[in-house]
Amino acid sequence: MDWDEAAEKTAKGATVGEDLSNLGVKELELRIAALNDEIARVEAEMAKKKAQQAAAAELFKG
Repeated sequence: MDWDEAAEKTAKGATVGEDLSNLGVKELELRIAALNDEIARVEAEMAKKKAQQAAAAELFKG
């Protein structure tokens, strides 16, 4: 395993509020990318839930 593989594994398991002082620039960049991917995933799920909620409200609107 090389250093890049270790950094990628670290970025995937990012914890909010974790001490960042021991991370290098590459690890921080990977962490940001992983967190941005997670934000996009959560926003997509939230959009699906809101669409389902709106469809249900429209169905039971009387």
